Amino acid sequence: MLDYSDETIIDGVLAEFSQLARIPRKSGHEKAVSDYLVKAFSDIGCEVHQDEVNNVIADLPATDGMESAPKIILQGHMDMVCVADHGVSYDPLKDPIKLVRDEKFLSADGTSLGADDGIGIAEALYIMKHLKSHGPLRAVITVDEEQGMTGAVNLDSKYLLDAQYLINCDSENYDELTVGSAGSVNINFNRQLTFSAPQGDTAYKIHLKGLAGGHSGMEINKGRGNAIRIMAMVLNALDEAGISYELAYFTGGKARNSIPAVADVIISTMAEAEVIQEIIDTEKESCMDKYGDVEDGIELVLSEVNMPERVMSEEDRDSIIRIIISLHSGVYAMSQVVPGLVETSANLGMVKMDDDVITMAYLPRSSIDAKISEFVLQADILAQMAGFTAVISNQTPAWKENRNSKLAKVMLEVFKEQNGMPMKVETIHAGLECGYHVMKNPQLDVVSIGVSTFDIHSPKERLELATIPPQVKLIVETMKRLTT
Repeated sequence: MLDYSDETIIDGVLAEFSQLARIPRKSGHEKAVSDYLVKAFSDIGCEVHQDEVNNVIADLPATDGMESAPKIILQGHMDMVCVADHGVSYDPLKDPIKLVRDEKFLSADGTSLGADDGIGIAEALYIMKHLKSHGPLRAVITVDEEQGMTGAVNLDSKYLLDAQYLINCDSENYDELTVGSAGSVNINFNRQLTFSAPQGDTAYKIHLKGLAGGHSGMEINKGRGNAIRIMAMVLNALDEAGISYELAYFTGGKARNSIPAVADVIISTMAEAEVIQEIIDTEKESCMDKYGDVEDGIELVLSEVNMPERVMSEEDRDSIIRIIISLHSGVYAMSQVVPGLVETSANLGMVKMDDDVITMAYLPRSSIDAKISEFVLQADILAQMAGFTAVISNQTPAWKENRNSKLAKVMLEVFKEQNGMPMKVETIHAGLECGYHVMKNPQLDVVSIGVSTFDIHSPKERLELATIPPQVKLIVETMKRLTT
């Protein structure tokens, strides 16, 4: 059905991906890429619908004689996590992704790549463009998967109820078949700040960098440091050492679902730089003890800066530090069913200041919905105690394994035949839209697959090129067997 060389497939899929990389598509800002996809799928010959939240649903009619075959959905999301290396000039609402290709990997120049999930969309476009014989096919490309799953939440169930199979193209290892995923909930902690003129005679910036960062689901169990929490511990150490200081600014992280790798604070104080530096050095040593070789690149840099016009109240400062230190960030519990799988975790992914309000973005995950509900209760109580307001989104459902999945059985058989080795079967500690799809159609047979990508949601994100052809061939042959 697709008789092309591996190099031809790689070039063809990357041609589709490069078009997506030109279009800024930060979560919540997908109208431009959605419009592009409407045209791209229409040009293939699809009947395309763009819904009110900018989801794109594209139906490709069956070829002659295949009209009675079961309908198969190829599904992915159009938004991406936009992060850049420190010092890299990058506006995620305006700037394209600059692609860098070598013999083994595709990456980006100083920013995240957006292979999560641009490569899944590129594969769907490539397959639907080149298939010669097929049953009815549908591409469902959603918005805002990375932040709030707005697309999956608002997708009309009619686009799921008339299909039998759904292949989600949003996983991260080409030799893994995902059959279940964690649920999650987005929590924002907000506090109105009060300010006054600074009383100190010198202002300093403390800049934390050099952490590994990474995906807050797939890499939460790798023992990586959280820059926001580390910075709060530095400020707390200043207080415990009797250093009088005022806090003017606190920011850190890039996205709720990314382990924060950088953080910055600006303080006003009467203390000498040497005294502050000594405390910072002690905290760095403490970090090395905690994280060892996992975070051997950590840097805490102290520099003198211009005096800020205003500083927050002591009560605000203390509340911010206390809530950050009190929030659990990292693995909370391991699965008692699947050895080695994280069952429950939480990530404090971002702190930002906007005028007089500070906001902290928090993301608990679990394969057990009741444990997410427990985190919601804890967040509400902690927010009240610390003088914050907790803004809590709708809870994303966990996706439980279907042990009678025909789709999974066929895909496992095809992969072994094509690659000469078995495909791993995984339930993952990360959020996938599949939970919503199955909730809307419990009879829908769903799996998730993907090419091999590394360090997603970070500027180190890269895609292994050699995994594209086996992924495309797996999808094509699986669809063939499901329709014959």
